[in-house]
Parts: sequence; structure tokens; C-alpha cells
Amino acid sequence: MLTGFKLVRPLVFGIMLAALGCHAQVPAQAGEKLSSELTRRVEVLIRAKTKVPPNYDIQIGPRTKSEVPGYDEIVVIFTAEGQASKPITFLLSHDGKTLAQFSKYDLSQDPKELVSAANRPARGGPATAPVVIVGFDDLECPYCAKMHAQLFPALTARYKDQVRIVYRDFPLDQHPWAMRAAINANCLAAQSATGYWTLVDYIHAHAGELGGDEKSLAKANDTLDRLTREEGKRQNVNAATLDACIAKQDDTAVKASIKTAEDLGVDSTPALFINGEKLEGAVPLEYVYKMIDNALTASGQTPPPPPPAPTPQTQPAPKPGS
Repeated sequence: MLTGFKLVRPLVFGIMLAALGCHAQVPAQAGEKLSSELTRRVEVLIRAKTKVPPNYDIQIGPRTKSEVPGYDEIVVIFTAEGQASKPITFLLSHDGKTLAQFSKYDLSQDPKELVSAANRPARGGPATAPVVIVGFDDLECPYCAKMHAQLFPALTARYKDQVRIVYRDFPLDQHPWAMRAAINANCLAAQSATGYWTLVDYIHAHAGELGGDEKSLAKANDTLDRLTREEGKRQNVNAATLDACIAKQDDTAVKASIKTAEDLGVDSTPALFINGEKLEGAVPLEYVYKMIDNALTASGQTPPPPPPAPTPQTQPAPKPGS
């Protein structure tokens, strides 16, 4: 895999090669090798548009049939220092005058199904709710804690059972006890969804306190284990099963969740998928409302009325003589 090379800008329809003569052109047959002249034209154009370094060799394959009327496909491979790029497909018009590149996307899958909410504790509406919000969460992440405290109560209050909220795990490497927190929460979730959410609520609200003043990892881990057992007792779960799960610290499910997130392009937390539409970072609440309203409308549901505008605060009148 080549490093240091990418297409600086995509080639699109309308990038024209110079005419190959004034006489009529016969469409080339699929599989036909490009002439030396045309190969050079294509190479010069690609180098100019992508600003590929001069030490990179460009190998241009023969024409093959494409799905786009009037165009064949050609495959281009860049090599440097013995390493080759992945094949990159371009379109070449039958008359050899136009080179293009475009992306093809699969619309057959419902975006809502891109990331699964199955087998996870949920808040809000039922499994049949028209909007499902899947959040990739890190229990040691302060931004996740802020979102957890502010965003989700507002959503459940506004949308009631129209929205179902699910968390999946994405503990970051720089957060030393985030993995243990995710595993412990999942141990509790296996027996009590209510216990899971109560524990998650508490951890997010008190994350800065778990390691004590000295920010001790050992103390944070001990506190997490204690909190999990205490919540399990309140929920009347099987204590022996919970203890065994905590002691085992099996990270298989958490790592699978991390892999799912990475496949979806997640590289930070918090990250939300609203019926499959990705939302990252801190954004105003009204943007989230808009995304949910659009998802509701697309599913044939009527969004709730817009929330009332905040009442402007008035300054108290100055006292006489002040």
C-alpha cells in the first residue's frame, strides 16, 4: 500500500482530453490496449490533476467494459519504491476524448440497518420506534458525559416513544479504565437493562472522582467493580454470575463493538447514528432535533411541534441613585 499518495481532487465528467484528430473515431473494443499516444495523454492528465510525485510510476491498463454508456473502464496503478497502490478505476470515453472518475455507492441497504441496536439495553421507545439512535460511548470521556447529561434527557422528553436510544462501546486507548467500565456495564446488562443504565448514569456523572485525588487506576478499577456489584444487588441479579463476569474481564464483545465503529469511520467519541445518519462532535441541540425530525418524516411519522424559544432574560432595573 502506498503511503503519501492520494487523489488530491477527483476527476469528474467534463475533464477533456485533446482531440486525437479531426477524423471520425471508431469506438474502441473492450479489452483493447491503449495506444502509446493515448496512454501518454492519460498519464500526463492524471499527473497534472493529482499532483503525483515524479518518482511514482503510473501503469495504465487496457479498456474493459463499463456500466456507463459511452465509456470503458481503465485501471490505473501507482508504484514507487517497489510498492503498488490499490487499483484505481477511471472511465475513458469510447472516442478517447474524456477521462472521468466517479464514486459508486450502494443504496440498497436501509441506513438504519448500518449499525445494529440489537441485544443492547435501550431507553426511550420500543424496538419498533421509528427512530433509533445508536451512540458509541466511552465511559471515561468527558464529552460523552456532557452529552449524556444534556442531550438524551432532552430527546426522551421531546420525542417520548418515537425515539429509541442505545449505547455501544468505544473505549479509547488514552482512557485507562474505560475498557473495564464497558466490560463491567455489559456484565450487569446481561442480567438487568435497568441496572446497566443506572450504572452508566452514575459513571458518567462521577467519572472524575473514580480514581480519587491521586487519579489511581487501581482505585478506579476497584471503584468500578464495587459500583457494579452494588447496582447488581439493588437489581437482585445473580451475584455469583456477576462476580464471575467481573473477574473474567472478557473484552471480546467490546472489541467487536470497537471494530464495528471503526468500520463505520468512527475515530472519536461521542458519535451518534440517527437511523444510520452519522453525527459527531458537539453540535447545537436544534441540529439534532432537525436530524431526528427528518428521520421521523422519512418514516411517515409526524415530528412533535418545535420546542418553544428560550425566554430572554431581562436585566433588573437599576436602583435609584445607582
